[in-house]
Amino acid sequence: MTDATAATSAHPLGLPLSLEFFPPKTPEGAVKLAATRQALYALKPQFCSVTYGAGGSTQEGTLQTVQSILAEGQAGASHFTCVGASRESVRAKLALFKAMGMKRIVALRGDLPSGYGGGSSTGGEFRHASDLVAFIRAETGDTFHIEVAAYPEMHPQAKHPQADLQAYLAKVQAGASSAITQFFYNADAYFRFVDDTTRLGATIPVVPGIMPITNSSGIMRFADGCGAEIPRWIRLRLMAYGDDVDSIKAFGLDVVTDLCERLRAAGVPALHFYTMNQSATVLEICRRLGG
Repeated sequence: MTDATAATSAHPLGLPLSLEFFPPKTPEGAVKLAATRQALYALKPQFCSVTYGAGGSTQEGTLQTVQSILAEGQAGASHFTCVGASRESVRAKLALFKAMGMKRIVALRGDLPSGYGGGSSTGGEFRHASDLVAFIRAETGDTFHIEVAAYPEMHPQAKHPQADLQAYLAKVQAGASSAITQFFYNADAYFRFVDDTTRLGATIPVVPGIMPITNSSGIMRFADGCGAEIPRWIRLRLMAYGDDVDSIKAFGLDVVTDLCERLRAAGVPALHFYTMNQSATVLEICRRLGG
């Protein structure tokens, strides 16, 4: 039995999982997030990632949160966006990551901050996430496990599905280690994406990103903003519940648990939970899955 197989079989869910947090904005938020992390560490996450704001706008908070995760004995990973970055700034950040003891990076192009124009002068020296991945590999070799983003339902800014697949393939060819998907509720979209990219020669693990449903307006707004689809039957059910928070949460638990069950049965390499800095729903989903 390999180390990876042993780790997977030992995990309470029968497959690895990872967790995503965002940096808190206040001291009170930092205290709350620390408690959330402690509760979720019971799930034995493979790693915990921390998001990066547009143009690196949460950079300090991101690194502080990753440092806390590392200090708590967990594997911490920083999201790392390249919009507006120079080669020198990226080189310096990679040295910092290495000094912190970070082993994993989530490499992203990132969104333009509000107020940015559309000219090439605003984008720094990296136009695409694949450029960032290639630079990290050239500078640091195999020092970091590099995660990249995948979009089973197509990136909202992609011109067409084939262009989106080619953009993903470029990241893989540049040296990505594995991918984490945008959240989805249609498992068939994920399976088709994996089939399509595998046929193109992209064979790195593609980990499904799982977004719990805890309120209707928030998830619909989030989905509309990032190009994720909420199937019509789910959207209509959520709308029908109105302000009935308990029913929304109960329905959301059923939907997301069933999705995870289907993905696990199909043999996905892991699950990545977008926690939204909350622990209760993720813990309940994992409890239902046998964790």
